[in-house]
Amino acid sequence: MSVTATRFAGTRSVLVELSDLDSVLALDALLEASPLPGQLDVLAAASTVFIKADSWASARKIAAAIPALELGTAPENAGSLVTVDVHYDGEDLAEVAKLTDLSIESVINAHTSQTWRAAFGGFAPGFAYLLGENSSLNVPRRDTPRKVVPSGAVALAGDYSAVYPRQSPGGWQLIGHTDAVLWDLERENPALIRPQDRVQFTASHTSLKLSSRTAAAPAHAAPKAAAGQLEILDPGLQSLIQDLGRPGLGNLGVSAAGAADTSSARAANRLVGNAAEAAVIENLLGSLVLRARGDAVLSVTGAHAQLLITPVEEDDFHEEERAPQMNTPFALLDGETLTLLPSGSGLRSYLGVRGGIDVDPVLGSRSTDSMSGIGPAPLAPGTLLPVGTVTGSHVVGNPEPSTLPVPDAHGIYTLRISKGPREDWFGEAGLRQLTGQTWSVSAESNRVGVRLALPGDSSPLTRIRTGELSSEGVAVGALQVPPSGLPVLFLADHPVTGGYPVIAGVIAEDLPAAAQLPPGAQLRFELVDPLTHNPHAPRAAGAPSHEGNTP
Repeated sequence: MSVTATRFAGTRSVLVELSDLDSVLALDALLEASPLPGQLDVLAAASTVFIKADSWASARKIAAAIPALELGTAPENAGSLVTVDVHYDGEDLAEVAKLTDLSIESVINAHTSQTWRAAFGGFAPGFAYLLGENSSLNVPRRDTPRKVVPSGAVALAGDYSAVYPRQSPGGWQLIGHTDAVLWDLERENPALIRPQDRVQFTASHTSLKLSSRTAAAPAHAAPKAAAGQLEILDPGLQSLIQDLGRPGLGNLGVSAAGAADTSSARAANRLVGNAAEAAVIENLLGSLVLRARGDAVLSVTGAHAQLLITPVEEDDFHEEERAPQMNTPFALLDGETLTLLPSGSGLRSYLGVRGGIDVDPVLGSRSTDSMSGIGPAPLAPGTLLPVGTVTGSHVVGNPEPSTLPVPDAHGIYTLRISKGPREDWFGEAGLRQLTGQTWSVSAESNRVGVRLALPGDSSPLTRIRTGELSSEGVAVGALQVPPSGLPVLFLADHPVTGGYPVIAGVIAEDLPAAAQLPPGAQLRFELVDPLTHNPHAPRAAGAPSHEGNTP
């Protein structure tokens, strides 16, 4: 049992490779019991442990400390014993019997006669990789993954079994289904099965309908008592509630989420005198229209928009429309309407209100996770957003410069990257190709990730290694490369694990700029050494400018 390697993943994460699963579980248990300074999240996988840190300095200290740790062994009975009743009626049950050279009855007996251990989580909230006591049911994934696997499906792949907590794509072999609810935000512990738990499957003799629950807490629920409200008249293409996210839940399959452009979100709060973590509205491509119910102080940052305030018709004191400036605080009086219209560069605008948007937090955060559905629902016409009460002394800020990235004279943006953790799958030639050609932003991009396309004579990346990479933790900013050779740059709502190699990661200081690149934007990557780069040094032409960002 030992640590075989440590690799940096971006500038705020460390990927630890271990000799076997027992070492993975031992290190995971040790870090959960005694977190290292600066440790934010720990995610165990088949042969790695992924550690997220609060800064580059903490990541360096964590990487240096890991090899000296005494791993020991993970406690055998660290978690709880969970019993899961299964209807063995899966579409692949006969195929599993054929692959294992067992009868269907023997497959069921093999599944129910052993205790399964939740080795690690990932993929989706509530999904746990369950390792059996033997390899009698070791089967490969399906050659063609299903586009839809139903909620509650019980499945096998390799030495693992799992239960799908919600409807999703999947390539595992389906042997049955359960009526148990794997993920329920109304429980004190939302995940029925947590890492280190032991699971006993039992064969059901009843036929119950699948139950399901909605993970989202609608933002348009009955409003609480508040200092005022913002009424959404038109949410535009997409408007979401965001704050700085919910880190620390990766082992349950929950991504941090939060504002895609944290620099602009922080600036919006700073301008109206809020704490950095207050909830704001993240609006995609303008066209947001809202009305104040009670006087409010607002600010709009991020993507350039034309701001227009329409007064109340019977208001004799404010009969004319007003056009406040972006990146500066302004008043929106009771009954007045604010309209945002896109007017320039950038993709996402952020609207802050003094007191913050006081919707109920979910798992400690008011952010919307577009991939998992956790958090407030997307804003809709008629949504009433309560505004929080201002307590203490919070000074409204002065106008600030825009935090948007600026392209070079040719209209090309530059993002700085650090290599790894899996650059060895592409070699030095792959890194030169990544940084030596221009890429474009695909229209299929979203809050999960920026999908890159090939303009002009650019070409996809090519692997120099064969085989498949076991799923492992991934960081925001990771450039994951699927077999197509077209990288995906992970943003705030990215999955916590990935099965494709990550050639490099955008450094933390440039992540807000990545979130502001609209479809069709062209960009290049500049390789930097995290050990020597200075985030406050003068930037090259086309590099992002985020004066308000916190490294």
